[in-house]
Amino acid sequence: MYVTTTNDLPGFRVTRHIGLVRGVTVRSRNAISDAIGGVQSMLGGRVGAYVKLAEAGRQEAYDELVKHAQEHGANAILAVRYDATEIMPGVTEVLCYGTAVIVEPA
Repeated sequence: MYVTTTNDLPGFRVTRHIGLVRGVTVRSRNAISDAIGGVQSMLGGRVGAYVKLAEAGRQEAYDELVKHAQEHGANAILAVRYDATEIMPGVTEVLCYGTAVIVEPA
């Protein structure tokens, strides 16, 4: 699966547009990451506990995006974007979306 944030894929031409595909996950913090994150935030700098949580959410949403595109017969996803929304304190929705297409070498 080719995945890109650009609107085209150099060296390939789009032969069919399938449409919008997405991957969604909802993640929550836990007491352990909050405790570690709280200590790290008091020290300043990078808060590794929350970075790991954010990366896990993005990866899960990305994996769901690719799965959705594969289910629709795509071999590439163009114009991929991420979005995140806090649903309630400590609970965040992560959305990864793009345009599913079929490409072939130019």
